[in-house]
Amino acid sequence: MGIMVSKSNEENSRLNDRIAADLRARAAETERGQDPDLVEDSDYAKDLKTTGKYTWIWVVLVILAIISIVVMVMI
Repeated sequence: MGIMVSKSNEENSRLNDRIAADLRARAAETERGQDPDLVEDSDYAKDLKTTGKYTWIWVVLVILAIISIVVMVMI
């Protein structure tokens, strides 16, 4: 029975080595193929708007609604 366990561990270590090698190869490919500046994301961020000056009111209303629901459940 000890032989089966050691054989299984050996197969697992080979599999882990193969997976690690594959992941290293993929990481090397993506490092070469991608632009680290993420220029394509700048087009997305260009159209975003800033938060309005009355957003805090909505945050307070949501918090009050949550408190109200908790109080109603407790009663």
